[in-house]
Amino acid sequence: MNSNSELKPADDDPVLTTSAAARLLGVATSTVQLWMESGAIESWKTPGGHRRTRLSRIARLMEPAAKEASATVGQAVEAAMSDMTPAEFQPLPTPDYPVGKDEPTRLVALAASGLIDTPAEARYDRIVRLAAAVTGSPIALISLLTARRQWFKARVGLDAQETPREWAFCSHAILAEGPFVVEDAAVDERFRANPLVLADPHIRFYAGVPLRDAAGNALGTLCVIDREPRKLRATELQSLLDLADIAMEELPEPGDRH
Repeated sequence: MNSNSELKPADDDPVLTTSAAARLLGVATSTVQLWMESGAIESWKTPGGHRRTRLSRIARLMEPAAKEASATVGQAVEAAMSDMTPAEFQPLPTPDYPVGKDEPTRLVALAASGLIDTPAEARYDRIVRLAAAVTGSPIALISLLTARRQWFKARVGLDAQETPREWAFCSHAILAEGPFVVEDAAVDERFRANPLVLADPHIRFYAGVPLRDAAGNALGTLCVIDREPRKLRATELQSLLDLADIAMEELPEPGDRH
């Protein structure tokens, strides 16, 4: 949306900042930023890298709420998103895995990050190698969770590039405030029938830390896995937390990859 006509002032259709649009819509500025980056709200970037939109585009989103008491601005934006967002970034109506109430926003944030299906990058590969080394784990992953799959941005000790989302231990981990640890998956009711426990890679131990973007959305995890039940020592857990902090610093801002 970078045509010259977008940048020309128009008295009858003012340019709005993200914060001004957020005030009109009654949502957080960070939410409007994600909607703009995903394409749900038409916008363009200024030379300084800030998002702008037109009042008319915000007004169109507010129309359903004005016409129908049952409609909301959020529903209007979600309807717009459904037309432009790939299916794997749209929440499933009845998922076979746990989700938080912010799952729609989380998926928009993941789509806006531009990370899914990108090539391997040395900065992320280093982090998983270090995570495996400092915890003595054969497997370490940076896992990102779409609505349909768990995709590995970086991995060591595992050949698979992705697994179905419903198999993902990380679906539980992204709901946690801190580290999520399973000391023996074979006796844990949530995981003992999981295909990743019953077959390769035969997960018994899992420890994952949510990876949150600047707005607090958990895009995925940094996790370590073992084929034997075990516990992490305090120093190992702290090292995993420190590496997760480094990984979060490397996450792109919305739109950086566009």
